[in-house]
Amino acid sequence: MAPTVSPTIAARRDQMFPILADADIDRVRRFGEASTYAAGERIFTAGTVAPGLVVVLSGKVDITQDGLGRRETIITYGPGNFIGELAQLSNRPSLVSAEAVEPVEAIVIPSQRLRDLMVQEANLGERVMRALILRRVGLLESGISGPIIIGPPDNGDVLRLQGFLTRSGLPHRALDSDTDPCAKTLIERFHVDPHHLPIVLCPNGKLQHNPGENELARCVGLLRPVDADKIYDVAIVGAGPAGLAAAVYAASEGLSTIVLDCRAFGGQAGASARIENYLGFPTGITGMALMARAYNQAQKFGVEMVIPDEARLLSAANDGAGYRLDVGDGEMVRTRTVVIASGARYRRLDVPNLAQFEGTSVHYWASPIEARLCSGQEVALVGAGNSAGQAAVYLASQVRKVTLLARGGSLNATMSRYLVDRIMAQPNVEVLTGTEVEALEGHDGNLGEVRWRNRITGLETTRPIRHLFLFIGADPNTDWLAKCNVALDAKGFVRTGPDVAPGHGPMETSRSGVFAIGDVRCGSTKRVAAAVGEGAQVVAALHAYLAQSRGAAQPELARRS
Repeated sequence: MAPTVSPTIAARRDQMFPILADADIDRVRRFGEASTYAAGERIFTAGTVAPGLVVVLSGKVDITQDGLGRRETIITYGPGNFIGELAQLSNRPSLVSAEAVEPVEAIVIPSQRLRDLMVQEANLGERVMRALILRRVGLLESGISGPIIIGPPDNGDVLRLQGFLTRSGLPHRALDSDTDPCAKTLIERFHVDPHHLPIVLCPNGKLQHNPGENELARCVGLLRPVDADKIYDVAIVGAGPAGLAAAVYAASEGLSTIVLDCRAFGGQAGASARIENYLGFPTGITGMALMARAYNQAQKFGVEMVIPDEARLLSAANDGAGYRLDVGDGEMVRTRTVVIASGARYRRLDVPNLAQFEGTSVHYWASPIEARLCSGQEVALVGAGNSAGQAAVYLASQVRKVTLLARGGSLNATMSRYLVDRIMAQPNVEVLTGTEVEALEGHDGNLGEVRWRNRITGLETTRPIRHLFLFIGADPNTDWLAKCNVALDAKGFVRTGPDVAPGHGPMETSRSGVFAIGDVRCGSTKRVAAAVGEGAQVVAALHAYLAQSRGAAQPELARRS
């Protein structure tokens, strides 16, 4: 969070590092315990779980980032300051270290009590929450904390790991193994064969060789073991707009809630470069920013996040829980109800050698990572919906030229009017309707040429394009439900309502106590706002089902007694 690096610090320093008045400190005392630290004592270390939010009463504390053989002081806190960022809200490992510069007296507020403070002291909680979020933004902007990825910048696995950490909202650094002196030093120190790159150095000091997302998430503390003894009121499968909305409303109304997602929070909405027709954001907001707010909001209310972890099987439980969800690494979630919000997966282009270029040259996401790869180049983008339009507008500001390919005869039928107008106003965007990709050419996993054909005239065109973006719709992400006795329609969407089971509400599936919301539900409106609405609406159905289940259980308990 160095002031010379992070623009957020320069603009919003007072909000990031507020000084609490004596009256504010008196209000927080009941949430924590008094603690003292000697000069030179580590309060917490990057890569380990901090004791909680630390409110400094006296003394000074240095916040530092240790890495690559050097220590950098980010900021020094004094009396009235509080130490922490979003990691402390969810009891995750810290991204930075804290050391007492001189004897320190403090109040330490554990994560659970910090969430209590947020709810019970609304005005003070708002200030604290804003500071935690802004500090995470500062760490993301400055790139001085978190795991370090080392490898060639255009390597597919480097891009995969960068993309995962970016979508997870976790600060990180990527060092070029060919040119960065620090990267070369690490490669030599750990005797890493160049063919085994990339490597990842986690904040806890562990070195990983080209890890999978699940493995990396466990190393940095994003993913923790599931408590197999706990029975949740609701387990939500999917952390897109619908799933996160359901989580926020369920947890804020007292339901114990767990959320699983096999990739990262945000779903397809998180990939939107800018959403401008979402109610309440007149200047627009990126999909990632919108979903990050929902993710943080859910954690504020105590939602347990298990991301990335994949739900593999839904079955009935005979141990007091209504259902069990089998997830990765042989773990299981026990829950009274289930909400299926697994959304949709990106549709792939029907080209034989597509997989050869995925991850390096074919992209399903238009973020700054991909923009840096194709800066100053000509790119092609396939799609005609709002996601495609948002990506085209964003890429137009980063590349030399965007060629937008659409199978239909016009964008007007599938894209919002404001996006069509904006695309047409971009001098470096060419729209080719009635056109589809015929072939991809390249070698060693790197795209070199794209050939497309006009469906009406048959005219074929080949262009030297190294990066292709695909936004061609999505299919329901319901393969995991194949053996779960949940009724699907012919296209794989989850069927709900009285037509599938008499007496069931509009979002209840063929299995009682199992609900479906958002894009995965048959007949749903495929819009972010609609998904959020269904997430809120399903919570009323959860309450009704749980109340009915408890009522039905009472006569049975009485009979057994």
